[in-house]
Amino acid sequence: MKRLGGIFSALCLAAVLWGLWMLWAPQPTPLPQPPAAGWHWPGLPEFRLPRITLPPIFQRPPVQPEAPIASPVRRILVEKSARRMTVYQESGPPRTFRIALGFSPEGDKSREGDGRTPEGIFRIDRLNRQSAYHLSLGIDYPQKHHREAARRLGLSPGGDIMIHGQPNQVPDGYRVKGDWTAGCIAVDNAEIEEIFAHARIGTEVEILP
Repeated sequence: MKRLGGIFSALCLAAVLWGLWMLWAPQPTPLPQPPAAGWHWPGLPEFRLPRITLPPIFQRPPVQPEAPIASPVRRILVEKSARRMTVYQESGPPRTFRIALGFSPEGDKSREGDGRTPEGIFRIDRLNRQSAYHLSLGIDYPQKHHREAARRLGLSPGGDIMIHGQPNQVPDGYRVKGDWTAGCIAVDNAEIEEIFAHARIGTEVEILP
């Protein structure tokens, strides 16, 4: 019995020493694992998501730049609410431009100084290379009904409405932000050069709300 008691005491002492060693022994630094490209749960096989390539019919086609105007302009459409001007040419696809309007663009122009861009169907009636802006295409506003409506109110209908580039005072390549004109339609200098080169007196200009 004494012998068995000695063996039991030795085993207990060994168990205590082993437990103390497990508590105080330095732990090995785990090696960094690369992130899994999928789902993984310890003890289970790793699941990786397959790479899915959509067929061309579902892929968004790359945006192609519009071709420049290369033939005489036959019609110009201005959509005020969209701040967009579309130039239709005799041969070739239409060309769209982002525009700025008068400083108070909502509504039709009714009097001088209201900051509105007129609405209706007009014609180009002059081409001005000596404009206060970088080239300009004048339109035939005011027309007879504009003058009569303003006269009934005892007001001036205003005038000198144009499609033009940026002010001559600003550096080349700079575009004035927002709606800033007195009622005209403004584009970049390079864009007005492109339009001016192919515009003709009498070309229709339709301006929609």
